[in-house]
Amino acid sequence: MTKEKRTKTEKPHVYSSKAEDKKYDLTFIKEDGNRKYDLEERTTRFGKNIIEFAKLIPRNVITIPLIGQLVKAGTSVGANYCEADDAESKKDFRHKIGICKKESRETRFFLRMIVQAVSSLAKDAAPLIQEAKELNLIFATIRRKVS
Repeated sequence: MTKEKRTKTEKPHVYSSKAEDKKYDLTFIKEDGNRKYDLEERTTRFGKNIIEFAKLIPRNVITIPLIGQLVKAGTSVGANYCEADDAESKKDFRHKIGICKKESRETRFFLRMIVQAVSSLAKDAAPLIQEAKELNLIFATIRRKVS
């Protein structure tokens, strides 16, 4: 059900990824007792959160290339999902979902490398690492089911 179609009495329940005090927007909508995720919105929020996290990272010879890679991988998850959503065939969809899976895994990798380089960012990176992992699992499931 889209936001425009909701009546005044229908209000979505908001879920957060574990802790309510996180600085990143990791909320998702639950409607009618079933979790319904808008994956395009979720991947967009993920990309935005990656950009906000990247702004926190101190710039030095080690982190500059990691930041670039992180932002590229983290924002491409959503871009590739949009491509998959507009796929021209089942095979094309499966391929593009596979790219989403790879990019989410790559994002998780670069988040872990940044934490290695700047250990003080571990707490800030934790919810993003978790979200990257969850997105990877979601895309793996979608890819497996489309055969």
